[in-house]
Amino acid sequence: MSIVVGVRFKSVGKIYYFDPSSLSLERGDRVIVETSRGIELGELVLPARQVDTLTSPLKPVLRKATAHDLAISERLKKEEKEALLICQEKIENHRLEMKLIDVEYSFDRSKLTFYFTADGRVDFRELVKDLASVFHTRIELRQIGVRDEAKALGGLGPCGRSICCATFLGDFVPVSIKMAKEQNLSLNPAKISGICGRLLCCLKYESDDYSSKNTGYPRKNSLVETPLGEAKVVSVRAKKGTLRVRLLESGKEQEFPLEEVDLLEKN
Repeated sequence: MSIVVGVRFKSVGKIYYFDPSSLSLERGDRVIVETSRGIELGELVLPARQVDTLTSPLKPVLRKATAHDLAISERLKKEEKEALLICQEKIENHRLEMKLIDVEYSFDRSKLTFYFTADGRVDFRELVKDLASVFHTRIELRQIGVRDEAKALGGLGPCGRSICCATFLGDFVPVSIKMAKEQNLSLNPAKISGICGRLLCCLKYESDDYSSKNTGYPRKNSLVETPLGEAKVVSVRAKKGTLRVRLLESGKEQEFPLEEVDLLEKN
């Protein structure tokens, strides 16, 4: 058995696991940890817990963050804003087709990472040399996707609330058009896409429930017997436990509870 703690480096970022060593740590503590990118400052979000096996040894939590560490972090945030403006100017000077999204210093200042989006590949070798001559540290330019861009910039979704990825979703989950079909949603891209242009993350929230409840339901276009006669299934409303059907005799659409409908042919 091994003891691990979970640490986040961004407010809604992915959780990474570390060895707490002999430190007494609580949720919400700011900690200094050793990562593959160097020394970083993060927030402990998962207190110490036991796990059965580890695929590889974990890097340690070095210490709780001190007042001096927090002061360094605040200073780095100010410098990141300045670096963003400088890099944007350099991008314009080099006439590169890329959109700068965010800048991040490693806590030990050993690396400065610039995040950007672009429609295709960008030759930024000259830009890197230019930035290195200004900041005198290791420079990394990392191309990210449109979902990561939305997560970094934030915004309001079609529901009118702050987008999920910028408020509580630590990791993106796979979302498919099948989920929208199972929930009988309009397949209009404008209605099922987020501000990133990809399918709404919230399609996943009730997907498992719909999938389990749809098991055994008559499929669309199945023939069923209703209190008003034979009909063809138009849609299944699993959450309500109803079927919407089109009556064969009148052509009118009607909604019936599942228990009032009998299947006339196999799915």
